[in-house]
Amino acid sequence: MTGIKEIAKAANVSPATVSRVLRNPELVAEAKRNQVLEVIKRTGYTPNSLGVSLRKSKTYNLVAIIPDVISAFNYPVIRAMESIALENGYSLLLGDTQELESRERSFAAMVRSRQADGILLFCARLPFDVDPEQPLADQLPPIVNACETVPFEGLPKVNINNMAAAEDAVDYLLSLGHRRIGVVAGNMTVPSTRDRLDGYKRALYRAGIPFDKDLLEVGDYGLEKAAQATRNLVARENRPSAIFAFSDEMAMSCMSTLHSLGYRIPDDFSVMGFDNISYANYCYPSLTTISQPMTEIGIACMELLLPQLNGEKMQPCNRMLPHKLIVRASTGPAPQ
Repeated sequence: MTGIKEIAKAANVSPATVSRVLRNPELVAEAKRNQVLEVIKRTGYTPNSLGVSLRKSKTYNLVAIIPDVISAFNYPVIRAMESIALENGYSLLLGDTQELESRERSFAAMVRSRQADGILLFCARLPFDVDPEQPLADQLPPIVNACETVPFEGLPKVNINNMAAAEDAVDYLLSLGHRRIGVVAGNMTVPSTRDRLDGYKRALYRAGIPFDKDLLEVGDYGLEKAAQATRNLVARENRPSAIFAFSDEMAMSCMSTLHSLGYRIPDDFSVMGFDNISYANYCYPSLTTISQPMTEIGIACMELLLPQLNGEKMQPCNRMLPHKLIVRASTGPAPQ
């Protein structure tokens, strides 16, 4: 019986290329696509179900489980992963969870039901029930965890040092003479927010400045919540001279709110962001921020997932990528 393997051998291409021709022909170069189609026509091959003819029922689909697929931070990560996935014959499916555990588990179940071959997990919960007494590698499908790390040892993970990055951000504001630095934090249930808050506190401690809970507001990575957090900070009797937002999008909401209240940036308030999304250099004023290597995060995720997809056993690792302070116009010396 003629199958994918035989078609691939006759056309001198990989089975993944035949899969793409049958499922997503626009992704295959015209010459190679015609080469495969000629063999299919010659042999009279008609796929009843593509999955049946693939080795071990492989789907050549991957699912990325992400809290918010449209965020400006996630886009470069997704684009990098998708590029490498396509190069290796895989399609990338996006699972937007909106931080709902039920959705996380639903998208993860696609691997169990053989709708996908592997998982790129950007959530802080493991969407499977596991036995803590048994090795994770024996219980899980191919998986990589990134950005928001799950509390399990043994997984391949990709991240930056969020605590050190936040500490660098606060150290820079302190170097400008700011002593009261407000915080617009993200979702307090996720590890990255807690790590960034710890970095903020650690920088203050080293500078001999006590942590003041009145300078902490939760923006929850939402634009309106960040705007309200900014209004709350500005209304304090002993208000801050600088605001550190835990994402660039929240920082831009802070700046817009300060402008609407008649304040000048950075003359009246300095604003610091986190991520270095593409818009950070084009808002007014341009945003000082901590740069995360978004493209490199996506690349690293695929580098750790591909060996598992090719049959290698999952290996525990924690790949930490470098961050960088980017100084722009939104920060300046503390007002006298």
